[in-house]
Amino acid sequence: MVERASRTKRLSSLSAVFPAYNDGGTIASMVTAAAIACKQVTEDFEIIVVNDGSSDYTPLVLAELIEHFPELRVITHDVNRGYGGALRSGFAAAKKDWIFYTDGDAQYNPLELARLVDALQGNVDAVNGYKISRHDSWIRILVGRAYHHFVKFLFGFRIRDVDCDFRLIPRHILAEADLQSDSGAICLELVKKIEDLGYVFAEVPVSHHPRQYGVSQFFTPARIIRSLQQIIRLYRSLVIHKTHLHPKTTE
Repeated sequence: MVERASRTKRLSSLSAVFPAYNDGGTIASMVTAAAIACKQVTEDFEIIVVNDGSSDYTPLVLAELIEHFPELRVITHDVNRGYGGALRSGFAAAKKDWIFYTDGDAQYNPLELARLVDALQGNVDAVNGYKISRHDSWIRILVGRAYHHFVKFLFGFRIRDVDCDFRLIPRHILAEADLQSDSGAICLELVKKIEDLGYVFAEVPVSHHPRQYGVSQFFTPARIIRSLQQIIRLYRSLVIHKTHLHPKTTE
């Protein structure tokens, strides 16, 4: 029997970025899966985990993983800087042509990375996943749907799932976007800036899994208030004033 050749496209090089905050129970499986997934799409890759001030045993797990995965780089924040702060650190440290990122809590499967790569057809510049079915508590699903419709109306997003943190983006586009957010609102900033800069997203369905370890960091009053404040600032900046579209001038 002749084995059918893989249809997966190949990337020139790839940085896989994972923000991690108290993800000691899942980050080992994410790094292991990422190493397999990256090898499927490129020969030149690195894995970056940003330990965002974890207070559990995440640092111990990462120290052990470094001994087994030479591609792994760990960035450590002494204090928690927020989801956006962790992502920005990971993006700034990335050295490869493409950046893939998802969360360290294992609600997305890095082995589905090939789906994103295969979607790079025609005029597509970047790829965004969308959840086939959300596996969270009913209150998170309800709030998530309300949030989705609210921000889509507010910012005029064209993609269907701005809240799906499973993305593949060229590093030069992220550099051009010049992200500033520290909270979870960074997803809104990222998508809005990329769309407004004229780049095209492809969208592919990806699996979403129940949380097996830890608790969500977004459903605390302090973080909700912080995110709402940042959404307001982003709306003023990106929708009303459109500061990201004004060319920067030098004196």
